[in-house]
Amino acid sequence: MKSSVMTTKKAVVLLSGGLDSTTALAMAKASGAECYALSFNYGQRCSAELAAAERIAKSMGVAAHQVVNIDMGKIGGSALTDDSIDVPEDEPEGIPITYVPARNTVFLSFALGWAEVLGAQDIYIGVSAVDYSGYPDCRPEFIAAFENMANLATKAAVEGEPIRIQTPLMQLSKAQTVQAGVALGVDYGLTVSCYQADDIGRACGKCDSCRLRIKGFEDAGQVDPTLYL
Repeated sequence: MKSSVMTTKKAVVLLSGGLDSTTALAMAKASGAECYALSFNYGQRCSAELAAAERIAKSMGVAAHQVVNIDMGKIGGSALTDDSIDVPEDEPEGIPITYVPARNTVFLSFALGWAEVLGAQDIYIGVSAVDYSGYPDCRPEFIAAFENMANLATKAAVEGEPIRIQTPLMQLSKAQTVQAGVALGVDYGLTVSCYQADDIGRACGKCDSCRLRIKGFEDAGQVDPTLYL
C-alpha cells in the first residue's frame, strides 16, 4: 500500500490591524488554511494599528506573525507617511492624499516571497472595490496583474505550484464585510481602522477610513466597538 501524507493548506494573510484585513484573516481560517499573518511597520502615522495587528494575530491563533520594517516615509507622497501632510477630514475627490504610493505592490511582494518559502499557494489581502477610498492598488485589475506577475516570477509557480491572490472582500460592501466577520466570530473591538488614531487606538471619527467604518456598521445593523475621540 502507498502511504498517504497529509498536507496542510497554508496561506499568507496581509494583516494591517484594521476591519478589512481582520475579516480576510477570519475567512482564510474558515477555509481551513493554516494562516501566517504579515504586517508592516512602514512609517505610517498611526502606530496603534500595529498593536492591533499583534492582538488580532494572537487572538485568532495564527501559525506565525511577522512584522516587516520598511520606511516608506523616506519617499513620502502620502498623508499616512508624511507628518507635514494633514489627513483630510472631508470627502475626497479623486484619489485621496492618503494613498501610499505602491504600498500594496510592496506588501504583496513581501507576502509572495514568504509564501514561496512556506510553500503556501494562497495570499489573502482585504481589498475591496465597493466601499473604498479609490486607491488604484485595490482594484481587481491590479490584483489580476500582480497574480500573473507572481506566477512568472517565482520558482514555485514555474515548477507547477501557482500562487493565488485571494480577495474575498473585493465585491463586498463595508456592511457585508462586517456581517461576514460577525458571522465568523470576529472581535472588531480588537481592530483599529482610523488613519490618525492616538496611541491607545482611539479613532478620530472624521477621516475617510472612519467614515467608511461608521457607515458600514450602521448599514449592517451592528454596534461599532471602536472608541472614538
